[in-house]
Formats: sequence, C-alpha cells, structure tokens
Amino acid sequence: LSTNEQTRKEKTDAVETLHAEIDQLEASLAKLAEDITELAKAVAELDAAMSEATTLRQEEKATNEQTIADAAAAQTAVAQALTVLKEFYAKAGEATALVQKNRQPEIFDSPYKGMQAENGGVIGMLEVIEPDF
Repeated sequence: LSTNEQTRKEKTDAVETLHAEIDQLEASLAKLAEDITELAKAVAELDAAMSEATTLRQEEKATNEQTIADAAAAQTAVAQALTVLKEFYAKAGEATALVQKNRQPEIFDSPYKGMQAENGGVIGMLEVIEPDF
C-alpha cells in the first residue's frame, strides 16, 4: 500500500510538472505568435516604405536626366550664340547697308563694331556663362 501511495504521489507530481510545462509552452507559443504578427506588420510597413522610396528615386532620376539634357542643350546653344555674335561683330565693321555712299557724316570716323567694350557686353556675359555648364 505504501508503494502504491508513493507511486501515485510520484505520478501526480510528474503530471503536475507536465501540466506546468504545457502551460509554460502554451504561453511561450502565444507570445511567439504575437511577435510573428508584429514582425509581419513591420515587414509590410518596410516594404511599403521601400516601394515609395524607389518610386521617388525613379522620379528624381528622370528629372535629373532631363536637367542634364537641358544643360547640354543650353551649353550648345550658348556656344552657338557666342559664335554667331562674334561673327556678326567681326563683320559689322565691313557692313555697308546703312552707310551713305555719297557723303558720310563726320561722326563716322571709324567702322561700327557694336558696344563690345561696354562692361563686356553680351559676348562677355556669354563667355562667363559658358564654363558654368
């Protein structure tokens, strides 16, 4: 009888220990399930943020490429304008369209070359702008 009582007590203790372990594992399982849910939500938020950042970067890249193309076109336009103006002012002294053939007034003692010496003029400004590209 005493052996049965001792065996029953050992088995009862083992059952209580196993129930305690089951309760602890169930609590741990619930906590891990909650952690998984929170982490899945965080991953979804990060994916959304990354997608938004990627879209923004692509838009900025397109804008930057357009700006670079515009700058290259502007550089070409400034160089062409500079060439045209230099050619124009080089030929301005030889132009005779407005020259009176019979009699020139005394104020025209030298050929007209434009106002190039005035603070650099348009050519000076274009020469300053050109290296900025």
